[in-house]
Amino acid sequence: MVIIHHGVTDNNLERNPFGYQPWREKKTFGAMFDILEADIVIMQETKIQRKDLQDDMVLVPGWDSYFSLPKHKKGYSGVAIYTRSSVCSPIRAEEGITGILCPPGSSQSFFDLAEADRIGGYPTISQYGDCTLDAATLDSEGRCMILEFPAFVLIGVYCPANRDDTRDDFRLGFLNVLDARVRNLVDAGKRVILAGDLNVIREEIDTANAQERMRKEGVTAEKFFSAPARRLFNHLVEHGNVYGERDEGRATPVLTDICREFHEQRRGMFTCWDQKKNARPGNFGSRIDYICASLNCKNWFSESNIQEGLMGSDHCPVYAVISDKVQLDGREADIKDLMNTVGMFRDGFRQRDWTVKDLLPTSAKLLPEFDRRRNIRDMFMKIPPLTKEESFTSLGEVGSETRPESSTGDSCEAAERGLKDPFGTAPQPCVAKQQERTTSNCNTGKVVNPIISKGKRPAESLPFRRDQKRTKLASARASTSKNPQRMAQSTLQGFFTPKTRSPGGQPDVNADTSPSNPTNSNHFPSQFPGQELALGPGQEAQEDLASHNATEGHNTPNDAKYLTTPANIDKGEDIIDPIATKESWSKILGGRMAPRCEHNEPCRMLSTKKPGVNCGRSFYICARPLGPSGDKERGTQWRCGTFVWSSEWIADPS
Repeated sequence: MVIIHHGVTDNNLERNPFGYQPWREKKTFGAMFDILEADIVIMQETKIQRKDLQDDMVLVPGWDSYFSLPKHKKGYSGVAIYTRSSVCSPIRAEEGITGILCPPGSSQSFFDLAEADRIGGYPTISQYGDCTLDAATLDSEGRCMILEFPAFVLIGVYCPANRDDTRDDFRLGFLNVLDARVRNLVDAGKRVILAGDLNVIREEIDTANAQERMRKEGVTAEKFFSAPARRLFNHLVEHGNVYGERDEGRATPVLTDICREFHEQRRGMFTCWDQKKNARPGNFGSRIDYICASLNCKNWFSESNIQEGLMGSDHCPVYAVISDKVQLDGREADIKDLMNTVGMFRDGFRQRDWTVKDLLPTSAKLLPEFDRRRNIRDMFMKIPPLTKEESFTSLGEVGSETRPESSTGDSCEAAERGLKDPFGTAPQPCVAKQQERTTSNCNTGKVVNPIISKGKRPAESLPFRRDQKRTKLASARASTSKNPQRMAQSTLQGFFTPKTRSPGGQPDVNADTSPSNPTNSNHFPSQFPGQELALGPGQEAQEDLASHNATEGHNTPNDAKYLTTPANIDKGEDIIDPIATKESWSKILGGRMAPRCEHNEPCRMLSTKKPGVNCGRSFYICARPLGPSGDKERGTQWRCGTFVWSSEWIADPS
């Protein structure tokens, strides 16, 4: 069984698990889960509300889904867990870490439910410590979803990030309650798996800029890793570097870092990168996403690693693989037997199929907007009211009824044949009336169609008629093809058809000229002052041109026989080049030319958001990503030290 955790934390770029690149390529969640080859998928920071849930998110074929969504803040936080129904099915599910929330359709909190209906391990009042926030506030942001299987309790969590001091109370309060819940579950004898974005680094090798941060903050390694959040997490996991005496109530660790267990000294095993700095190509990031397991089940895992090759987000997935056979209470057991309700699997073989009755109340499929939804497949699978045998029996009874003999039987049959022949020749009105009268006289002792009895002719008895709309369209096309000049509107093809030429080689201008004004068909005013266009070699056109120019005071040569074009104009006049004009306007209206960095590549422009005198100013830096060192380098393939204020940059006019 494979457990995969996805984490995303970049709020500024509005990135979330539903924006992963493979989702854009494969379009469906089912296809993406098949690519991951996962059985349990945990997502953080879904950034959706309940009204944003769609069919493709919830009704994934073969998968069950559970969502923890923020109660008040829109487009914020959120945790989702997907389970493959053919492999595992939880026996209990709860939203929140404190137990204060209520199941769907109930006003009773989870910790007030009966012992058999709740997961347990809820924090006590003393375990809240110095937290000034109540339980409802801690669980109001949709940061935790808990599923219980017979094998273990799975906690999918998204811990608050350390962005500023205003959220320290909430962050530390949430981490304290999470630590208490995990320890209480372990003390109750349950195995626990904690997976999610914890937004905490354990040790120096879990971040690329630990030394730089210590230098800027002016602190030692002991003080840096003794920060409340880091110290608490190192108390929770084994081999955690805890400076000084351990805190009260946290004397022993209860979890192990599964991914670090398989890669103890591996450096650069980062799961999060700053997308604003384009730090992922150079692997300048941190490891803040974990899959941790309680000590009594850490030997169940056969593999764990990160999937740094899955692009499209500022985080990469972390996965862990559980062996098919595990040791449980001194005996070997199949993992499928432990991941489903009792009786569904035995020795790894399915005993009964998973049904809708196995859904838990917190399943997203049981939300009113998704529950008992009809689809096209169900409509076709609906059982008809009558079976085929019953239909044939009823038809046989109708056909077996005897008709009384009548002298007009032959005429009745003939009339019926005439009415039932849809492709026959349409009868004359008098014949049709006679047939109707004959048919009406033959209805004694015969089952009559109620439509016919009301004086209406059945559809099959109507004579064949042409489609009037299609006939009109065909006739219009035929008339157009016979006389193309009658077309009221030109077609698109006419713009690409070359002009016809006369036998003399001159363009046949008269072909496109309206015949209603033959006088104006020979002369058009020129677009150049004092010139007239001679459209033909005739003497009359030349005389008109000469007389016009004489009137205007211009001399015209007697041998003017060809069409005057701009190329024949005096060379002293300026000729406007459209390409040069376009380039000139592009320089004025186009984007500003960026400076080039040491790599002779265009720089990228950014804006300063840091409070101060330069807040809001734009500047140019090298467009390449940061290197593994995180610093601007010289003479390497990574980002160089080019920095230019936008207000000080003057582009070269050339």
